[in-house]
Amino acid sequence: MKIIAWNVNGIRANIKKGAFDWLLQQKADIFCLQETKAEPSQLPAEVVTPFGYKSYFDHSKGRKGYSGVAIYVKITHVPLISKVEYGFGLPELDQEGRQISLFFNTKAEKPNFCLINTYFPNGGGGPERLAYKLRYYDAFLTYIEKIRKQGYEIVFTGDVNTAHTEIDLARPKENIENTGFLPIERAWIDRVLAAKYIDTYRAANPGKTGAYTYWDMKTFARERNVGWRIDYFFVSENLSKKIKKAEIFSDVLGSDHCPIGLDVSL
Repeated sequence: MKIIAWNVNGIRANIKKGAFDWLLQQKADIFCLQETKAEPSQLPAEVVTPFGYKSYFDHSKGRKGYSGVAIYVKITHVPLISKVEYGFGLPELDQEGRQISLFFNTKAEKPNFCLINTYFPNGGGGPERLAYKLRYYDAFLTYIEKIRKQGYEIVFTGDVNTAHTEIDLARPKENIENTGFLPIERAWIDRVLAAKYIDTYRAANPGKTGAYTYWDMKTFARERNVGWRIDYFFVSENLSKKIKKAEIFSDVLGSDHCPIGLDVSL
C-alpha cells in the first residue's frame, strides 16, 4: 500500500499552485493532508471527491481557516474501512480538527490495520501553547497504545512539529531553546520509539543528513536547504519488516513542507 502525507499549508493555496494535481498523479492508495485550513464546503467538488477517491475531513470548530486534516482513500479500499474516528474524544484537544483515524479490515483474521493522520500542535506562542502541545502528545500516545492493545497494526503520520535529533535539522545548536527542538518535545519522540514504534525514514536512512521536510519561507531557507525534518511516518513494530520504502519528496513545491511517502505491505 502506497501512502503519501503532506502538510499543505492551506489546501486552497496548494490547489492554486497546482500541487494537488501532483498528489493525484502519484496514484497513491491513500494520501493524508495536514493544515488544510478549510472545510469541504469551501472546496471545489473535484477536490472533495477526486475521481477514484473518497475523502474524510476534520476542521477547526472555532477558528476558521486554521488547522484541519484530510484523508483520501482509493474507492477500491473504502469497503475495507470498518470505522472512522475524529480526534480522541477529548473536547479540549479535538476542537482544532487535528486528527482522523481509519480502521481497516484488510485481513480475514486479526490484527487489522489502523491509519492515523494527525497535525500535531506547534508549541510556539508562549508557555500555554507549549503545554497544550505536550498534553496533545500525551493523549496521542495513550490513544495509539489503546488501539495497539486491541490487536491493530498501526501507521501514524503527520506534521509532528518536532525534530528528533541533531541530524533532523540544519542548525541544532541555534535552536536548542526554540520550540520544535526543545528537550521536552524531543523526549516525547524518545517515548514513542521506546514504545516500539518505528520512525520509518530514519530506520531506512540511519545516518543521513540534510534530509528535511520543512523550510522557513520568509528566509528563503529552502533554497539553502536550511530545514527541519518534522513530518513523519511511524509504524508499530509488527509492521517493521513489511516496509518497502520510506521517502521524502524534497523537490515537490506547493507548501513550506514537502510530501513524504511510505510503501508498506498490509
